[in-house]
Amino acid sequence: MTLSARACAIVLGAGLTVALHDLSLDGARASQGPATGRLAGVVRLTAAKSPSPASAYDRRSVGPRPMAQAEAGNVVVFFEGLRPAGPVPATPAKIVQKDEQFVPHVVAVTAGSVVEFPNQDPFFHNVFSLSRPATFDLGRFPPGSSRARTFRTPGLVKVYCQIHSHMSAVARVFDHPWFTIPGTDGTFSIDGVPAGEHTVVAWHERIGERRDQVTIRPDLTTTITFTLPVLEKAP
Repeated sequence: MTLSARACAIVLGAGLTVALHDLSLDGARASQGPATGRLAGVVRLTAAKSPSPASAYDRRSVGPRPMAQAEAGNVVVFFEGLRPAGPVPATPAKIVQKDEQFVPHVVAVTAGSVVEFPNQDPFFHNVFSLSRPATFDLGRFPPGSSRARTFRTPGLVKVYCQIHSHMSAVARVFDHPWFTIPGTDGTFSIDGVPAGEHTVVAWHERIGERRDQVTIRPDLTTTITFTLPVLEKAP
């Protein structure tokens, strides 16, 4: 083999090595899945300009005073428009009937999840809904027993008790895993969010949805603050 032929072979070999190395890196990146980041934030609650009107099923309008609960626990923060690449795991939840209240008042689950309704009061309760994503009636059941419902369709499900009209609860059902309910201090985080520009929503039943745009960057944390006028002014 001539000197020039050997040089060409060396160059070709080096090029092949680099190409194989690049393919190996691409394969490693692909096996790691799409780039994701994290959203962290806080929900700040302020006083509403005026008290919201009472409804026939308003849990504050009749019956005993609700159990003490931070209103931040009635907020659901979620991403809008994201679609998972594969199946979404179930996130079972429990709404207890206690002191003539549904506790917690709000839960958030993925579609296909089971929500249990244990009766911890010393009298009968009922669970029903006329919501479009889930219309059902679990009937009346005695103290110490429980009923359950699988929520299969994404959307907002309002739950009531036929025996005690002041009782109500809400289940937000999602077809993706990028949602959460803030802690009592209003802080929250959502991990594994696909990188890119997204719409994030904070929802409360008395004011509806508040939207904002965020940029999620790979392996980084994006922060956001929502200010929601949901607290009622003292009389």
